[in-house]
Amino acid sequence: MAEITNDIFFAGISEITAKLHAKEFSAVELIRAFCDRLERIGPTHNALALSLRESAVRKAKDLDAEIKRDRFRALTAIPYGAKDLLAVKGHPTTWGAKPYAAQKFDDDAAVIAKLDKAGAILIGKLAMVELAGGGGYRYPAASLTGPGMNPWDKTRWSGGSSSGSGIATAAGLVTFAIGSETSGSILTPSSFCGVTGLRPTYGLVSRHGAMALSWTLDKLGPLCRSAEDCGIVLQTISGSDSDDPGSAGRSFNYLPQFARKAAGLTVGYAPVDFDEWADPTARAALKSALEVVKSLGMKMKPVEIPDFPYGPLVNTIINGEAGSIFEELIRSGQVDQLADKRQIAGFKAMLELPAVEYLRAMRIRSEVQDAFRRLFLDVDMLLTPSRLAGAPKITDRLDGGTALAGTAAGSAPARARGLQGMIPAGNLAGLPAISLPCGFAERMPVAISLVSRPFWENQLIATGRAFQGQTNWHRERPPVS
Repeated sequence: MAEITNDIFFAGISEITAKLHAKEFSAVELIRAFCDRLERIGPTHNALALSLRESAVRKAKDLDAEIKRDRFRALTAIPYGAKDLLAVKGHPTTWGAKPYAAQKFDDDAAVIAKLDKAGAILIGKLAMVELAGGGGYRYPAASLTGPGMNPWDKTRWSGGSSSGSGIATAAGLVTFAIGSETSGSILTPSSFCGVTGLRPTYGLVSRHGAMALSWTLDKLGPLCRSAEDCGIVLQTISGSDSDDPGSAGRSFNYLPQFARKAAGLTVGYAPVDFDEWADPTARAALKSALEVVKSLGMKMKPVEIPDFPYGPLVNTIINGEAGSIFEELIRSGQVDQLADKRQIAGFKAMLELPAVEYLRAMRIRSEVQDAFRRLFLDVDMLLTPSRLAGAPKITDRLDGGTALAGTAAGSAPARARGLQGMIPAGNLAGLPAISLPCGFAERMPVAISLVSRPFWENQLIATGRAFQGQTNWHRERPPVS
C-alpha cells in the first residue's frame, strides 16, 4: 500500500486529483486511509454518525478501473462526509435524534446522488445537533452522538447544527463535507472550526431527500478547505430539481475567471462590528482581516443593516413550519426522547403558534428582501465577522447572552447596529455567503463572512480566493492532525 501522508488528509480537491492522475496512490488506498482516520478520530470528537467503509471501498475499486484507463470525473475518488440529515439508501439517517435512530430511506438524497455521479466517495455520515436545532437548544450536548468537540480544543464546541461536518473537515477526516443551514448552521461551524463554508442562494441546491426543518429557509452547502474547493463542489451539487418545491430552477457553473476584479467592487461593512461588537479577544484578528480585504483594492463603504427584528422573524417562521413538519413527533410524545429539555419545550410550543403570527412574519420577510435588494444597489457585497468570538466551551449555555448570542462578552453594548444580525437576515433574504478563516482568538479560529446578492456565488468565491491568496489561515491545521 502506498503511504498516504498527513499532507493528503489536508489537501484540496485539485491536489488529490493530480496525485490520482500521477498514480501516486490508488483510489482504494486513498479511501482506506481516510476511513481509518475517520473511524479513529471521528468518535473521539463526537463527529461520526455512521462509517460507510464497505460501500466506499467498493466504489473506490470501481473507480480504480476507470483511473487505469485515464478516465476521470469531476470528483473522482474524493472522500467526503455528509450531515446525517441526508438520506443514504439502505443506511440509517438519524437526523441526530433518538426517535429516528433506526430510520432508513429507499433512495439517496439528490445531493448524494449528484456527488456519486461525479465520482466522489461518501465515507461517512456526520453528526449533527438533533433535528438541526429546531425548537432551540440550550447546550451543545443536544445530539444523539453528544456535543461536537472542536478539533482545536476538545473542551470547546464545534458549532451547530452541522457539528460533525465542521469537525471532520477541519481535522482532515474528509476532504469536504455537506452541511445544511436554516439560520447559521454552515457559517457557525465553519467559523468555529476554521474551515471555508459556503451557504448557497436559497433554491440553488436541491433539498430532496434532506430532513426539512423550514421549507422556506433550509439550504444545503459545502464545508471545504478553501474557496476554490467550495466552487468545485457547488458546481456538482447545484441545479434545478422538480422534486424540491423550493428549487430556483438554476444551476451553477464555477467560472472564477469571468468574475469581476476585486478592484472594481464595492464592499459594505460596519466599523463598529470590528471595533465594538466583536469580542475583545477576536478584534485583532478581525481587524487584520479587514485590512487584507482593503488591500485587495475594493472600495469600502460604511453601511448599516436595515432595521428589522431578524431573530424573532426567523424563529417565528421556523416554529410555524417545523411545527407542521414534526406534528406527529410532538403529538405522539416521542419528542420527549430528545436530549435537550429546552428543545423539547420549544417543539411543543410550536403547535400553539397562531397562524396570524406566522403570516405576519412572512409579510415582514418580503419587506426584508426588498430592503436588501435596495442595499445591493449601493454595494456589491457585505463584509462581517462570521461570529463575534471563538467557540464557546461545550459546557456553556447557548442562550445565556454570550458573544455567540450576539453581544460581545465583557464589553458594553455598541451604540450603532452595524451589520449585527446578518446570519438571520441573510437567511430570511435567501442570500449566499462564504465564511473565510482569518486568524485566532485565544488559540481558537475566527472568520469573516462575505454576503452578496442572490446567485452571485462566482463573485463571492472569486473574492474568497483573492483573500486566501493573501493569507494562509485556511491552511492551518488543528492539534489533532
